[in-house]
Amino acid sequence: MDLSPLGVRATAGSLRAGEGVVLPHAWTDAGVVAAPCANGAHVLHLSVAMCVLNDTYREAERLGIEVDGVVVEVDGVVVEADGAFDDQWRSTGITYAVAIASPAPAEDVVRLRAVVDEVAEIPRALRAGASVTPSTDW
Repeated sequence: MDLSPLGVRATAGSLRAGEGVVLPHAWTDAGVVAAPCANGAHVLHLSVAMCVLNDTYREAERLGIEVDGVVVEVDGVVVEADGAFDDQWRSTGITYAVAIASPAPAEDVVRLRAVVDEVAEIPRALRAGASVTPSTDW
């Protein structure tokens, strides 16, 4: 995926990038590298990328595609998220792509991607829509 200036990349495992912000990660000892993280649009897109990345590891474990290689090793995951805004600063949508390094059969990786897209909470919440209002407590 060719990323726009608002796009981000979150990487882990064998596909972990060398530069970016290192975030602790429950599924990998070395953590996740995320970049760039310079503005709110990056953070919005990073929330999608991190959710999909985390859910890829979680669902791989649940499906028996273990990240530690016990059944099938998911060596690494790269998730990219990107999007833009129109003239009124409405999102024009968010697109993500997932690369999974795995010796698993291709059909298992396809199934994993489909399951993750179905269960990933942040993409589901954004697809459903959300109101954003300031608190009156301040």
